[in-house]
Amino acid sequence: QVQLVESGGGLVQPGGSLRLSCAASESIFSMNAMGWYRQAPGKQRELVATITVGGGTYYADSVKGRFTISRDSAKNTVSLQMNSLKPEDTAVYYCNANHHSGRYWGQGTQVTVSS
Repeated sequence: QVQLVESGGGLVQPGGSLRLSCAASESIFSMNAMGWYRQAPGKQRELVATITVGGGTYYADSVKGRFTISRDSAKNTVSLQMNSLKPEDTAVYYCNANHHSGRYWGQGTQVTVSS
């Protein structure tokens, strides 16, 4: 069982930045891929960004050029740097891991973009 713990959410003004981190209970290289999803009130959960074990990255069109996913193998963490935040980025952000034993989710962290 893989455990994921997110941190770094909060309230930020439009145009501001936040950095989310996801700490995994085992080596991130044991995952086929890790990523970030988000769910806004009344909407379905959507993919934001992923990073594969080989280092390939994918971004949703809505965040390209503003968000960057990265990893730190020494700390077993995957991070999401979010710049130029917009009110429509407001959501609960979830870390996800695709492991050979299954798919795992963190508990979520709230990001609110508001003036």
